[in-house]
Amino acid sequence: MISRLRGAPAGRTLDGLVVDVAGVGYLVSATPSVLRRADGASEVTVETYLHVREDALQLYGFADAAERTLFVQLLGVSGIGPKVALAVVASASPDELQRAIALKDSARFQAIPGIGKKTAERIVLELEGSILESAPVTGSEAPRELVARDALVELGYSVIEAEQALAGVDPELPVEDRVREALRSAA
Repeated sequence: MISRLRGAPAGRTLDGLVVDVAGVGYLVSATPSVLRRADGASEVTVETYLHVREDALQLYGFADAAERTLFVQLLGVSGIGPKVALAVVASASPDELQRAIALKDSARFQAIPGIGKKTAERIVLELEGSILESAPVTGSEAPRELVARDALVELGYSVIEAEQALAGVDPELPVEDRVREALRSAA
């Protein structure tokens, strides 16, 4: 299996990034973090996963081992293929996605194109036991964070926009104040 490539970014296509390793160009479907690293770099290191099908060999690229590990875990969820798994990994950092799984936050996954309610629930259900390294979540912390995010969603924000707006707000504030501060900062 090809698990890592180090070489010069040789270009981009609609399908991904071309990495030139000793004169051989490898086409890698990569996360946005890999593509950002490759911009203007003379050399890039990409953690990879080789997906083998009957009719194709496809490389998927990740910025670090945590992204690749989450991708492989997602492939183990029934109904999730490599393109959807890559979309999930590309949507947020592994820590954020693991936290969403630990909080049983299926709405976070429904916000990703190509994932419906049942698939999002399946991701949370099948991965919650395997996400051992996720940050511990106290009983009072989880609902407060979700209540604030859901309040912003009710006001018209997407799940991702709501999470981004709340990221800059003190998490120790009461829910009402967090929502108020998030709305002020967005204005």
